[in-house]
Amino acid sequence: MANRHLSRSIAMQSLYEWDFKGEKKEMVTGIIKKNIKEFAPGMDDSSFVEMLVITTVDNQNKIDPLIEKCAPEWPLNQVTLVDRNILRLGICELLFGNYVEVPPKVAINEAIELAKSFGGEASGRFVNGVLGTIYRELGEPMKDDRTKKKNSKKEGSGGSVKK
Repeated sequence: MANRHLSRSIAMQSLYEWDFKGEKKEMVTGIIKKNIKEFAPGMDDSSFVEMLVITTVDNQNKIDPLIEKCAPEWPLNQVTLVDRNILRLGICELLFGNYVEVPPKVAINEAIELAKSFGGEASGRFVNGVLGTIYRELGEPMKDDRTKKKNSKKEGSGGSVKK
């Protein structure tokens, strides 16, 4: 399992536990340390896990309203704990992540994979729908960069590109 994927998995499990235990901010650091020790003993660098969880918790007041807006038929308290925290994690990466290190579509794909692994039968589709909507609402960041790269490769390969 890739280090970033494992880190996201631990972050999701930590957020799940934090949510289950009543969303007390003072518990976050202890939960993260316990889960790293249990699920990734010997992990060299836990900074990505810590950044994801702490940023998600610190920005919950911005993240949760987006879930409610993009999934209006599902009140937040009716979304399963797993799906809710996978969405929080994915939205955190979309809103506050470093797009150079983790492009938005990678963050969305990683959240979908977590949903398929830890959620119910429809979790992957649900997470994909909500995060896809948020990505479009954000103006599809980095989409233009990818299009520019493809066009420059076409131009550089001797093929003609109409402008």
